[in-house]
Amino acid sequence: MKFVDEATIRVEAGDGGNGVVSFRREKYIPKGGPDGGDGGDGGNVFLLADTNLNTLVDYKFTKFYQAGRGQNGMSSDCTGAKGQDIILKVPVGTRVTDKETGEVLGDLRKEGELLRVAKGGRHGFGNTHFKSSTNRAPRQKTNGTPGERRILELELLLVADVGLLGLPNAGKSTFIRSVSAARPKVADYPFTTLVPNLGVVKTGDGESFVIADVPGLIEGAAQGAGLGHRFLRHLERCRVLLHLVDANPVDGSDPVTNAQVIEKELKEYAHDLYEKPRWLVLNKVDLLEGGEAEGQELLQKIAAGLETAPERTFIISALQKQKTNELTYALQELVDNVKQAERESEAAAAASGKKAESFVWTEGEQNLKDPVNGAQFSGEPELDDEDDDFFLDEEEGVEIVYQK
Repeated sequence: MKFVDEATIRVEAGDGGNGVVSFRREKYIPKGGPDGGDGGDGGNVFLLADTNLNTLVDYKFTKFYQAGRGQNGMSSDCTGAKGQDIILKVPVGTRVTDKETGEVLGDLRKEGELLRVAKGGRHGFGNTHFKSSTNRAPRQKTNGTPGERRILELELLLVADVGLLGLPNAGKSTFIRSVSAARPKVADYPFTTLVPNLGVVKTGDGESFVIADVPGLIEGAAQGAGLGHRFLRHLERCRVLLHLVDANPVDGSDPVTNAQVIEKELKEYAHDLYEKPRWLVLNKVDLLEGGEAEGQELLQKIAAGLETAPERTFIISALQKQKTNELTYALQELVDNVKQAERESEAAAAASGKKAESFVWTEGEQNLKDPVNGAQFSGEPELDDEDDDFFLDEEEGVEIVYQK
């Protein structure tokens, strides 16, 4: 399956159904009064995070999605049916942005997390709502409001614990092959990796972490050069970045300069990404004539040449699997500590009552809740003054239904 991590779609929620003007007419009851029913609310559009998906390829071919319109009201005080909601499944890790306003609508990071991206229109009122002691035969009704229309940008951000950084041919794909079951393409030319790859590194019974390999960066990547800038966002959720440096580049370039290029591009691309914990890893040490001793000396030069000192440094040979176990065990310890800190933070937030309620959708769920504030989507919302001003409007186009 082709890996697609970006898509633009258009979604339209359903319009609200119109109210109706109707009067009860039965034998021996010539003036039964108004009985026009309300329209139904328009359907909503939701996005649902699904772990069974790992690409946005489906949204490259189908670009338009529309929820159902609310049914118009009927006589005998019958309310129109609510428009049909639609639920679009997306991979876990999808970020949703309104293309026209630039507003980030949500970030689906958990399985079953639900996000409403377009709200259905409000129903219109039938003439029953307008009866009073002085207006016993009202001929007013209101139309439903239009549903929301949005153009959405969907971006898939891989959910990984460790992200790999480096120039092309730094050995990132070789490293992920050596420590996990992932099998990305490996060759002796630049840009062998064209799409991100994920690998699960198992360090013991029930202990593992996820590592992400993205295409290599080159100088000018922050301005759009090369391929790596397109995939840097996949590293935003990583807990630690591994900066791999080739100890013996085939082009004869200086490893210190190469490391500085990556640091510079990372800083220019996104400051948040630049401030993430970064470990420096000198790879291909088996190609050095002086072996590990020469590698240690080179590693110190690289670390000293960086603007921000790396938190930890390692020397490995991914091809020969030299000291890769030591690195993976250290990463596992870091990931476990960070996860524990996150759980404690969430528990503290929940205890203080500051944690926002999240909603996980299950098959057959009837009462959908807003994942931000927990408000019910279904049901009739209460009117405020602004709504009253809107609904008490003209009598143009009034449809009168007389029922026997």
